[in-house]
Amino acid sequence: MNLRDKLRGLLVRLYARRVEGHLDHAQVPKHIGVIVDGSRRWAKAAGSTPVDGHRAGAEKIEEFLGWCTETDVEVVTLWLLSTDNFNRPPEELGPLLGIIEDVVRTLAADGRWRVHHVGTPDLLPSAMQMALKEAEESTAHVDGILVNVAIGYGGRQEIADAVRSMIVDAHDKGTSMEDLAESVSVDLIGRHLYTGDQPDPDLVIRTSGEQRLSGFMLWQTAHSEYYFCEVFWPAFRKVDFLRALRDYAARHRRYGG
Repeated sequence: MNLRDKLRGLLVRLYARRVEGHLDHAQVPKHIGVIVDGSRRWAKAAGSTPVDGHRAGAEKIEEFLGWCTETDVEVVTLWLLSTDNFNRPPEELGPLLGIIEDVVRTLAADGRWRVHHVGTPDLLPSAMQMALKEAEESTAHVDGILVNVAIGYGGRQEIADAVRSMIVDAHDKGTSMEDLAESVSVDLIGRHLYTGDQPDPDLVIRTSGEQRLSGFMLWQTAHSEYYFCEVFWPAFRKVDFLRALRDYAARHRRYGG
């Protein structure tokens, strides 16, 4: 690292401390959703392979959760693998699944966070399903941040699964379809989502400069604030995170009013 890079790094750290010093923790979002994006483009820019990019992105996750812990965030939802990602070439998808499985096991072993899977388990390899089950069971007692790992997740699929769960539940209770139709409400559907007992995201961050949701938590983000960051996920810094929190705190949430 040359002198100019060292000075730039020092200035960034000093700026981050200044931003953090002015951060009002009472205005920090309690639930942050993150669309983890840009790992492959980061790798391409660095002359590396997509798999190298995914590994670098995986290494960023614990660091990011550490920042969330420091700023009193209570719930984080990380979109790590979408249902669309299963269309990727086998030579990329196979290693990516292995990297994500390692992430799940690492988060569970850390001991600071409670891990919860959101997504369709049936789409995942048996080893991944087992890793998720073990992570949820081993961290159920943890009092730290609730970390939703969205793996094999699609927003439309979640709503379809919620409706299916609602119908199955009604059938098991002996409720007629006519009575179910009468009882359907926004709250009822919401209770059958993957995050049914959780608060909706206050803030959604997407890295890489893309400005779209791509199906992320379509139901839950109806009143969320969005922050689109130009930085690729592996290069996402604490100062970028703090800027997102500062931007969120400066907004006036209307909730449709």
